[in-house]
Amino acid sequence: MEEFDCPARVREELSRVLQSDHFHATPKRRAMLTFLIEEALAGRADTLKGYAIGLAVFGRDENFDPQSDPIVRLEARRLRHDLDSYYIAEGARNPIRISIPKGQYAPKFHDNLASVTARDGSTTGNDETAGSHVPEEVNASPRSVRTSSRLPWLVAGGAVLFALLVLGAAVVMLFQPAQQVRLEASQPSVMVLPFSVTSTDPEQQILAAGIAEQIMTALSRFPDFRIFWPPSGRKVGETFDPVEIGRQENVAFLISGSVASEGEIVRVGAKLVHSPSKRVLWSGSYDRKRSRTTLLEIEKSIASEIATVAGQPYGVIKSELASNLPAGGEPSNDSFECVLRGYVYRRNFSRQLHAKVQECLNRAVKRDPDYVEAWAMLGWLYLDSARFGLAAEGDKELAFDSALDAASHALSLDGNNILALKALSSINHYMGNIEEGERLAKKALDLNPNDPDTLAQLGWRLAVVGKFEEGIPYLEKAIERTRNAPGWYFHLIAINHLLNGRYAEMLTAAKKGVLDGSGVSWCLVAIAQSKLGNKAAARAALEKMAEVSPGLGRDPGTFLRSHQASEQIVSSLTAGLKEAGWTTPAGQ
Repeated sequence: MEEFDCPARVREELSRVLQSDHFHATPKRRAMLTFLIEEALAGRADTLKGYAIGLAVFGRDENFDPQSDPIVRLEARRLRHDLDSYYIAEGARNPIRISIPKGQYAPKFHDNLASVTARDGSTTGNDETAGSHVPEEVNASPRSVRTSSRLPWLVAGGAVLFALLVLGAAVVMLFQPAQQVRLEASQPSVMVLPFSVTSTDPEQQILAAGIAEQIMTALSRFPDFRIFWPPSGRKVGETFDPVEIGRQENVAFLISGSVASEGEIVRVGAKLVHSPSKRVLWSGSYDRKRSRTTLLEIEKSIASEIATVAGQPYGVIKSELASNLPAGGEPSNDSFECVLRGYVYRRNFSRQLHAKVQECLNRAVKRDPDYVEAWAMLGWLYLDSARFGLAAEGDKELAFDSALDAASHALSLDGNNILALKALSSINHYMGNIEEGERLAKKALDLNPNDPDTLAQLGWRLAVVGKFEEGIPYLEKAIERTRNAPGWYFHLIAINHLLNGRYAEMLTAAKKGVLDGSGVSWCLVAIAQSKLGNKAAARAALEKMAEVSPGLGRDPGTFLRSHQASEQIVSSLTAGLKEAGWTTPAGQ
């Protein structure tokens, strides 16, 4: 390729790359790419050293030592892989190609049209027959490029594409740090197979390939998954045996499906298979009316739903993994297992699990200091030490500081990590920074609108301070998208029913919460049973509340205010508890 020197068109190409769904770089690596290109275009390519990049992109201070802190080298290596993967697939026919040669940080810009033309054997004149070989227009939208360039791959390019991707992945793995290789090896492996079709209709072929691609894109927004392309030689429209492919490729979880149509109805079926056990963990069917929406909207909406079912924190895959965790909860040498135990703990905030999970995560961040999710989950555990009274007397503020440090460090590693944003949102909320907590929760939702836990976090954050009209729909949407939702998803919904005099509905929501053993859920059950005239059931629930949550049993007002609950919520719950038979404990 010849080097290309035209700043305006280079910036056009940068914009094209950053807007593409097929460019899978993290926000930090996107910022790094932008910085490198702008510095090079400004004539400062020779100043692009690790120290300068660490300060400008990764927030390091003047004491930053690139030799002892390898963040820039690691992220540059991953950025090269992101670019290579993009230009192998969607960007293959872009007019310009951006690269970052190994051993340096200064980017290079190449004229990609000549190589594409030579590769295709097309002409550059006005020959009308050359139209099928002409690259996409420079100003074409990412979606239009992706759609129109997909069909040639379906016909002939799948094997070549896969081979190049495997080669690129192998090179990256070869040079990854040992701790990164070890960590990734323990994370769940997922493969999305091309969906089968029964028709030769090109639209169905495109939809089948597109859904698989969109599922992979949506899954990539959830942490801790290793996502694999299907094996070479497989074509869109084929029927696959997921268990056999999982065995051959050493992949644990496989998503497959089919596309069909009946008149104006597009019907998509999907299933998630656990290859080692040969079990179908989930299956679903989706119907969409073609006349009401476009093919791309159908593709994206169905893929988002499938990825949500599979990838969310309390989704099918992590629930399956959690159900097979070793008993005992002793600190593990597997850092991913420590994060998974954190999710298990956060279903019901068990006091018995807290110390073991926190110890496990502390060991994880020492063993794998760049593991963002471990730092973020550790922030949650320190926060719980403070907000649930688990810290030693006088150490509450220290626990808050430790929580803030851990979550902030996670964001310094990846400024748009969803789990870190949610942790920092909650920490700010409990430290009294209500508006900042809301802002961070909304940012997390913007980055991954398919995550029900993010929806629930934002909904809870809004409703607990009295913004029920805004918060309750988020909670309801989170519950709708989650199989076996955690109990705390229902707390503010039950309280909203109480404030509106809907006591039967309140009891239903509260009972769904007690499945996780929450003291707040038992509090809400006691109030609802009392309102419905079931005094014996109310007293039994009060006893369970005091047993599970001593702080709530001793002083409900202080407990609720510590969660930043509005005075309306505090007064209504306190009055309801007294009506149910609660009295101030003796000697208090």
